[in-house]
Amino acid sequence: MQSTTLILMLGFMSIAAFFYGRRRSLALVGGHGHGSALHSLPGYYGYYVAIWAVLPALALLLVWVMIEPRVIVALVVNALPDAYRNLPPGELNLLINNIQNLAAGDVVSVDVDDVLQDAATMFNAYIEKSRQFLAVLALGMAGLGGAMAWRRIHPDLRARNRVERVIRWFLIAASSIAILTTIGIVLSVLFEAIRFFQKVPVTEFLFGLTWSPQTAIRADQVGSSGSFGAVPLFTGTLLITSIAMVVAVPVGLMTAIYLAEYSSARIRGIAKPLLEVLAGIPTVVYGFFAALTVAPWIRSAGESAGIQVASESALAAGIVMGIMIIPLVSSLSDDAINAVPTAMRDGALGLGSTRSETMTKVILPAALPGIVGGILLAVSRAIGETMIVVMAAGLAANLTANPFEAVTTVTVQIVTLLVGDQEFDSAKTLAAFALGLMLFVVTLILNVIGLSVVRKYREQYD
Repeated sequence: MQSTTLILMLGFMSIAAFFYGRRRSLALVGGHGHGSALHSLPGYYGYYVAIWAVLPALALLLVWVMIEPRVIVALVVNALPDAYRNLPPGELNLLINNIQNLAAGDVVSVDVDDVLQDAATMFNAYIEKSRQFLAVLALGMAGLGGAMAWRRIHPDLRARNRVERVIRWFLIAASSIAILTTIGIVLSVLFEAIRFFQKVPVTEFLFGLTWSPQTAIRADQVGSSGSFGAVPLFTGTLLITSIAMVVAVPVGLMTAIYLAEYSSARIRGIAKPLLEVLAGIPTVVYGFFAALTVAPWIRSAGESAGIQVASESALAAGIVMGIMIIPLVSSLSDDAINAVPTAMRDGALGLGSTRSETMTKVILPAALPGIVGGILLAVSRAIGETMIVVMAAGLAANLTANPFEAVTTVTVQIVTLLVGDQEFDSAKTLAAFALGLMLFVVTLILNVIGLSVVRKYREQYD
């Protein structure tokens, strides 16, 4: 039985357990008219039975799925002839992969002999028996748990307290998983970045002016050591992000102000959904638009004005990225402006202020924490963008502040370094983790700045 089918059956059993538990609680007190005799609402007794029916079975399913592959592999390996079982660890792992691929019907990297075929057949047989045992045990445990909980129902049972306790532990587990996942991501990037800095000095990475991570196979070849100065990447990222924010912040903020304070309900009902549609366009579509429309137009306009513009330029990528970010800035700013209390507007207008004075001197300062938070979120979005830069700005790591030249960014180089089969022992591949660590630090700094601004101005207007 497949895991999805088993989970669906457990779901149906939990639904049935809920109705049976609720019905028993009402039957013990003489029906719906005597529900006040129960400690908790009848639904809590149903939830109590359903929890005992599904949680132990799901726990068994989780543990079984975790240990099943290792146990089956160990059984198959023990059944192999001594010549195969005593292979070196690397060759034995390759043999196991071939057995698993053959059992799944995939391509194997060696000629299939009788031993390999028998091992694949045995592997499938063990999997089938394992799934059968799992289905029997899980369904049996669900039925047993539900039956025990059903028998324990009585009017004085504190079903609500027990159900809420389970929900609280579930919420704690969910939040812990989120926190542990974040910690795991940070530590994985940090450890690989430390390995990179053991090969390349930190000062060279942070202050070097040449980025050429391509390393040669032999030490006597040109460029065998590579150059890992990341300043051109930081400069390119900052240049494109700055152009994008110059486009997105004024347009997005002005759009939010108009829609929130000056537009009619009819215009707002049309413009707001259109902005949301603009936010849902995939970034690769923006990349096509930048490469096929905006970049050629900028180049032809520059040639008309006597300015030399590269076919792939930071200006083209920055403009299109700014267009992409406009809905983000506009939506968050609009929400912040609408969150300002109406009493502040009415008070300013009652004192004789015009609508423009009310906006600039009352509403915008009050909405400043939300607006700043939206802008910083947009900056983080721009820093992490990849497709538009790849298609419109290129891959050249040029150290320049000229928006008409081709540049690259940190995220583009991370993708470039990790494309294809890589060995995580060379400085070239490990450089991607160092760049990722820098992105994490920059994003963290932006979040700290945003929180400080919010705290400073929130105390003034709360």
